Amino acid sequence: MHQQSKIFLFRAFIRLVRFGNLLMIGFTQYLIKVFFIDEPVEHLIDHFTDFKFFCLSSSTVLVAAAGYIVNDYYDIKIDLINKPERVVVGNVIKRRIALASNFLLNALAVLIGYYVAPKIALVNLICIFLLWWYSNHLKRLPFLGNFTIALLTAATLWVVAFYYNQHWEEIYIYASFAFFISLIREVIKDMEDTKGDAAFGCKTLPIIWGIPRTKVFLYALTMAFISNLAVSFFFLHKGIVVFLSLIIFFPIAWLLIRLYKADKRRDFRYLSRWVKFIMLLGLLSIFFSDSMLQSFS
Repeated sequence: MHQQSKIFLFRAFIRLVRFGNLLMIGFTQYLIKVFFIDEPVEHLIDHFTDFKFFCLSSSTVLVAAAGYIVNDYYDIKIDLINKPERVVVGNVIKRRIALASNFLLNALAVLIGYYVAPKIALVNLICIFLLWWYSNHLKRLPFLGNFTIALLTAATLWVVAFYYNQHWEEIYIYASFAFFISLIREVIKDMEDTKGDAAFGCKTLPIIWGIPRTKVFLYALTMAFISNLAVSFFFLHKGIVVFLSLIIFFPIAWLLIRLYKADKRRDFRYLSRWVKFIMLLGLLSIFFSDSMLQSFS
């Protein structure tokens, strides 16, 4: 029974830190390294022998994990309304244990980041502060919380270019893609969670504007995203932008169609998952970046 209890707690912790999302962060950073940073190598394993990059990616993942914990710590009451079946902090894991885990993960992230480079430790500290500020205050304000999370999502890619100081243009394309798609998803999640957010005085866009006006805002965000792709096509790498645009065109069109019809919580939950799929699809296009660049060179 004691062993079963430990396994249950471990599974709860894995759920708390969104382990699947953490894997995606590390996976995306390694895609950036393999396809943009590294020179061609004879054996695939050679791409994964850089210990400092492993530490860089690990520190990013630790910051994200700590961020998920502190977000759930501050959101217990709201989550009990919006998604009671998924509440871990205060239900399975004690609040003080969650807070101690957050502190430990953040400390490890800063120490590992400093080992990689002092500038990475500084980036981690800034991200830790922004995640705490978001969880404690910004997420209850219109748009600022959404913007912060989208910026931090883009930063998981940008930090690779920052560390190596190269391939800024290619990484910008994918970082800006991650920014816009994440921003769209965060607004949709607010539309899904209006009941709990409103009960605790949050001032998200769907609460202060209503669902119809927030939909218009999402259409405007999508147009801004498409405009950014157009600018990137003319001034950066045409091959990457063309393939990225082709691979996400129909999923984005379907998103807009379903958004127009959406009016129930389950509709917005579906859209949130669909946008996550679009993000995955776009990031996987990195696999084809080399051939696209050669085609347009």
